[in-house]
Amino acid sequence: MTVKNNTILKAKDFATDQDVRWCPGCGDYSILKQVQTVLAKIGLLQHEVAVVSGIGCSSRFPYYMNTYGMHSIHGRAPAVAAGLRMANRDVSLWVVTGDGDGLSIGGNHLVHALRRNFEMNILLFNNQIYGLTKGQYSPTSEQNKITKSTPLGSIDYPINPLALALGANGTFIARSMDRDPKHLQEMLLRSHEHHGTSFLEIYQNCNIFNDGAFFTFTDKATKKASALFLKHNEPLVFGQEDELGIKIDGWKPQIVNLTDGGYSHDDLWIHDETDVYKAQMLGRFFDDPRENNGALPRPFGVLLATQRPTYEEMLFEQIEEAVEKQGAPDLDKLLAGPITWEIK
Repeated sequence: MTVKNNTILKAKDFATDQDVRWCPGCGDYSILKQVQTVLAKIGLLQHEVAVVSGIGCSSRFPYYMNTYGMHSIHGRAPAVAAGLRMANRDVSLWVVTGDGDGLSIGGNHLVHALRRNFEMNILLFNNQIYGLTKGQYSPTSEQNKITKSTPLGSIDYPINPLALALGANGTFIARSMDRDPKHLQEMLLRSHEHHGTSFLEIYQNCNIFNDGAFFTFTDKATKKASALFLKHNEPLVFGQEDELGIKIDGWKPQIVNLTDGGYSHDDLWIHDETDVYKAQMLGRFFDDPRENNGALPRPFGVLLATQRPTYEEMLFEQIEEAVEKQGAPDLDKLLAGPITWEIK
């Protein structure tokens, strides 16, 4: 445990007295608990944390966090958080959004927050449905999804959140799930430790409007055969008995059998969190189920973790250089401008 302060808090210290108004059984309860637990483990105090959200079921999050927070505008949480970061460079900043809020009306703000690399942690709850507005298909809903807004099935091709984050030059990109508390805590800790914008997609079950969307990856009977848990500098293995592995054939991932296929761990793809090219491949393992006969497992864990200066670091450095060269700013002079008129 990394303790930042002499006062050691518990998860319950980050909970409020507000009634939690999510549907019973919603995956958001688990995510809330893990965030509160991780903040306590880190050793932060309540006033050292800020949670900013947009609109949607996930965006009720700030009400249930005994920290600073803001329930902001639909899709604009990253922009609001960016402004907060400019005003306060010390607070631990968390952005909570959903697949509808963050990838539809808020897609543009999400992209620019990622490319600018602010010091903030973005948690995207993905349940592949609009839950708050009662079950319309969302940007991540699969094709042919029958919902109230698509009674004949959705014809849209879904957005891949991790591929989008990679395309926006995000520096930390990971995936976890609500029904694996241990793994989710690990990813939240890694997100906090990252210097820059962390992007964590969390598979979250909506038991009312899209129940079981991710059960293949969360149920014990199917989890080990369908989910690939990434570990830095370790080979990609999965399966009920870790009997399957992934090797690269040219630039194409290929599943091999480690028990009777003549392959060993030495033949497998070794995961490297700093390799952006392989991260692109991992992020697209499941885009088209027709490829590889739909057999590639879904990656969970850190796909990419790289470093570059944050936006605020470069901004304040630029301001300091300008002051050093031009002197302290004069607001009255700036407002007056260089042009004057004489009235005769």
